[in-house]
Amino acid sequence: MGAAAALAIGLAVGLDGLVGELPNRLHPVAYLGRLVGWTDREWRHPRLVGVLAAVVLPIIAAAIAWGFVTGAGRVGWIAGALAAGFVLFVTTSLRALVETARDVIEATETDRERARERVPALIGRDPEDLSPSELRSGAVESAAENLADGLVAPLVAFVVGVSLGGVALGAAAAGWIKGVNTLDSMLGYRSKPVGWAGARLDDLVMAVPARVAAVAIALAAGRPGAVVAARRWAREPLSPNSGWPMATLAVALDVGLVKPGAYDLNSDAALPDRERGRRGVRVVTGAGVLSILAGGVIAWL
Repeated sequence: MGAAAALAIGLAVGLDGLVGELPNRLHPVAYLGRLVGWTDREWRHPRLVGVLAAVVLPIIAAAIAWGFVTGAGRVGWIAGALAAGFVLFVTTSLRALVETARDVIEATETDRERARERVPALIGRDPEDLSPSELRSGAVESAAENLADGLVAPLVAFVVGVSLGGVALGAAAAGWIKGVNTLDSMLGYRSKPVGWAGARLDDLVMAVPARVAAVAIALAAGRPGAVVAARRWAREPLSPNSGWPMATLAVALDVGLVKPGAYDLNSDAALPDRERGRRGVRVVTGAGVLSILAGGVIAWL
């Protein structure tokens, strides 16, 4: 079991490094997004529909992942491990995240319009009136937040599933949590009543991964005490979890990270300049590598 899990993680990391993100027409999560999008409409009982969506859609993602890996496993354990690695690859992302954040940060100095065109891939706010330092802040804080739900959460779910029942269960767990994250990212807004249940479920399942990501960021930055210091600001964002990795990175970099009208993390420090922004991306990359290595070792054992 340990060798199969380690092989799966290694394949996922290798594919992420070589391929990055699959195009939408080939990406399974994009098809899951279409299912989620179908629920985003007017309903007579939106909260009931939201509860059903929060229950059913992640289970569909988990069942497909489990069936795919189980079917491959009938050929042999290596085939099962490779199938699990593919599932982990499509449910995690590191290269695309750090490349986009790096591109935005560099463009704030050389091509501000490009920075504004690229930053919506990371943040949900209108970029038109954001200053260069606010654009860099958005890129850095989003890199920290998305490390938690785009890499650490599926990886933690995979490792827990493997420990409980093998790589097929690990793949199912990664698929399930990706389903929850997708629901929240698409529908988890106050303006969308149908997304209420998915958002609350995401708050629950992300409690551990967000804090694991914060610890990884602190270690990668060489500032292990940053997690403790970040407690002062971790509750400022509306999400009970996203503030942990963002505030930890703010403290570790000694910068402020701000979303106008929503939160101001490490408010005594200045917003990131280009060099601090670059370092933030390097720290997030290092935290991702640490998370992968730790996941691989735990899965092997």
